[in-house]
Amino acid sequence: MNRYLIRNIHTLVTMVDGESDLHGASVLVDGNQISAVLTGDDPRVERLSRTEGVEVIDGSWCVGYPGFVNMHHHLYQTLTRNIPRVQNAKLFDWLIGLYEIWRELSEEAVDVSTRIGVGELLLSGCTTTTDHFYVFPRHASAELLDVEIRAARDMGVRFHPTRGSMSRGRSDGGLPPDDLTQSAEEILADCERVISAYHDPSPFSMCRIILAPCSPFSVTTELLTETATLARNRGVRCHTHLCETVDEEEFCLQTHGVRPLEYMEKTGWIGEDVWFAHGVYFNDQEIRRLAETRTGIAHCPSSNMRLGSGIAPIPAMLEAGVPVGLAVDGSASNDASSMTREMQMALLVHRVGTDVTAMPPRQVLKMATTGGATILGQPEIGRIQAGAAADLALFRLDRIDYAGAMSDPASAILFCGSGPRAELTMVNGRVLVRGGRLVNEDEQQLFHRANEIAERMLAETERKTGLNYRVAD
Repeated sequence: MNRYLIRNIHTLVTMVDGESDLHGASVLVDGNQISAVLTGDDPRVERLSRTEGVEVIDGSWCVGYPGFVNMHHHLYQTLTRNIPRVQNAKLFDWLIGLYEIWRELSEEAVDVSTRIGVGELLLSGCTTTTDHFYVFPRHASAELLDVEIRAARDMGVRFHPTRGSMSRGRSDGGLPPDDLTQSAEEILADCERVISAYHDPSPFSMCRIILAPCSPFSVTTELLTETATLARNRGVRCHTHLCETVDEEEFCLQTHGVRPLEYMEKTGWIGEDVWFAHGVYFNDQEIRRLAETRTGIAHCPSSNMRLGSGIAPIPAMLEAGVPVGLAVDGSASNDASSMTREMQMALLVHRVGTDVTAMPPRQVLKMATTGGATILGQPEIGRIQAGAAADLALFRLDRIDYAGAMSDPASAILFCGSGPRAELTMVNGRVLVRGGRLVNEDEQQLFHRANEIAERMLAETERKTGLNYRVAD
């Protein structure tokens, strides 16, 4: 069993309700749990520092946080970042353009893209991530989600993969090409399979399956209803995109005669076991309904800005009591997997969209830690205290980025610098980032493998479509 003493942490942000930041504190880790948070004058600190079998990590001039929780991602998109043809596109046009490249996904592409995205998350202090995987090309293995789960397990991240789905293709009035869709029977059978194979509901679980039809415009009403029923029968959570754009709102009004949230509620998609990504266009009445039902929201500020979708009314949601977590979203609409960068965006965008007082730094930290933990139903993550999961991140403060910022060290990574790398990231009691580098992966090697695969996918797409993806529209 691993034992660590992270000693003399300059500033420790525990995110425990009612607890102030600690200075000069130490954290004792036994196995996969935090066994004690010790003050600087606690005599056990010196004794443990000399105990055989305890690795001492110097936390001086570091700020420590609970590991961050990423509530929405599409890891496979790390291979399709910064594509000129869709650099200036809104959501629907962006999707139509990228579906053509995603048709070329393979097991190798899924494995490498997962390692890239998870690596970036770990380097930004993220220890738990969800992932919305919904692209299953008919030419590829139907078990691409298994490939992703295995890669995430190798990387060591705490993982909540979502078995996504698309069943409404273009021939049925949907957005995706028909060959990226599956029948409802295929989808539901595979949902049953992956739950049985991988879902672990126990405390401190490293893998929990979630069911996640892609969106109201890419699945049928019947599949939405049947997926919610299956999820509740099997005790797993539900996730999808909702109210991301005006186009989606118009689609629901024209196709179903109601706004998106009312449509989803009619299909059983509301409640504390459900969370939606984005939520840019919820109105006041809908926000109250989300709060009443404890339906969660994954806030994706960078993606919403990148695609010109809008600014989600997150301050109003938080005031109403809606559970809100933070998310980087897919790496082709961000185009990064950095939680620290996302936290900076969340801090700033609402000061323009609402008011300069609308998003204090502590609220951003709550969304990135306890907010996500609450939505996922994992109370053992998102805080640093005895009995909690040994998921935490340290960031160095003695850098030029933070010079002059020590009046509030806990907020320095939000206001200063540019999405800093973690000095150390620990997940489930394992050190996965040390000295700002991944412990178990070669970043240079990953970079070159990813670029080779991305180039093959892009070249094949251009050959098949006759379109030049390297020139902006």
